Amino acid sequence: MKIIICGAGQVGYGIAERLSFEGNDVSVIDSSASLVQNIQDKLDVRGYHGHGSHPDMLAQAGADQADMIIAVTLHDEVNMVACQVAHSLFNVPTKIARIRSQSYRAPQWQNLFSREHLPIDVIISPEVEVGDVILRRISMPGARDIVPFAENKVNMIAIDCDEDCPVVDTPLSQLSELFPDLGATVVGIWRHGKMLAPRSVDHILAGDLAYVISERKQTRRTLAIFGKETPQAQRIVIAGGGNIGVYLTQVIERRMPSTRVRVIELSREVAMRMADRLERTVILHGSALEEQLLIEAGVENSDLMVAITNDDQVNILSCVLSKKLGCKHNLALLNNPGYHGFTKSIGIDDFINPRTVTVSRVLQHVRRGRIRGVYSLQDGQAEIIEAEALDTSPLVGRPLRELELPTGIRIGAVIHNGEVSRPNGDTVIRPRDRIIILALADRVKEVEQMFRVSLEFF
Repeated sequence: MKIIICGAGQVGYGIAERLSFEGNDVSVIDSSASLVQNIQDKLDVRGYHGHGSHPDMLAQAGADQADMIIAVTLHDEVNMVACQVAHSLFNVPTKIARIRSQSYRAPQWQNLFSREHLPIDVIISPEVEVGDVILRRISMPGARDIVPFAENKVNMIAIDCDEDCPVVDTPLSQLSELFPDLGATVVGIWRHGKMLAPRSVDHILAGDLAYVISERKQTRRTLAIFGKETPQAQRIVIAGGGNIGVYLTQVIERRMPSTRVRVIELSREVAMRMADRLERTVILHGSALEEQLLIEAGVENSDLMVAITNDDQVNILSCVLSKKLGCKHNLALLNNPGYHGFTKSIGIDDFINPRTVTVSRVLQHVRRGRIRGVYSLQDGQAEIIEAEALDTSPLVGRPLRELELPTGIRIGAVIHNGEVSRPNGDTVIRPRDRIIILALADRVKEVEQMFRVSLEFF
């Protein structure tokens, strides 16, 4: 595919890195010459210095032949205009824009992005995406990560397997025998910095991060079997009152009436504005690195510290300090991937990489075939893919044991007529079934081919 990316910041770089690695023809436009030079030096992409919304820049980047434009600059208006110009002048088929301001997305203005007005096919809102990730972690604190698929019928859960984990050293096939009615399948294991697609004879080892596909109503039971039955956080301290903090606290007030939240915000203006918009949340003005302020926020008796400021170092240090003061669990927002490797060793229980969340959203629309959902794992080492089986798919019509699935692919769930089932050797996939699959990075193209419409179909 020929893809133009407007914006070479952290999000744009992450998308360009992934798409260029997969062999796509990628061009990147940014108004910062240094960012353009950096991305050209490190990635196999073409860089253009200029404004992504200007017709001449889009023309230079080859918009007349582009299959997709992804506008992820820091400015909503630039992203919207870039998509409009790409549509009106160059007829680019697919247009994706990052839009941060929720005002544009209010229900009463829902027609704004229709084809007749501002023709944007996909809107990415990082604040909402990251906020939803945090909300899922709050509701299921035993999971390292949790992502819904198939209209919320299925969850992908990432579970830390420590020495006390009851299923350590147990063959995966034996798990199925011990819990025959458990709608859950281990599809991936992150071990010593490498992603594995395990077979039934493989074991989970202490220190593994297991990726499990679970029927939604079985999620809590699955966590309990792995020894991660942790109650939902009732007392939460949030460091950072920006767009993510506002979205997060508003949803908590609406959905979790029994949860008590206190927010620490460095900017007095932002703190005042936040206080005006919230009803039950307590807002404290000051630095999340001040021990006395953390004590005033009640962090020593809190279940969870969520650090989501714009500064990774503040997020790390406030989480470490909160843990030292007695907070049970912490969660940090970390943009810099260089920090991810040592979080556990310094006392960070969990972190969220917003770039991964955004890249996963984009990949859903880059993947060919009947792909309904995508989530990238461990900086692109694997993907969880939700796809719809067509009559022409090689998966259809025969028991799974008769299919010669390549290594690096593991089916986690099959959804037929809305009913979720755990796959086994006797499972027969039928047309229109939804399949949840883990594919290692070098197998993603093969999965795409399995769900593409062949010429014979017509």
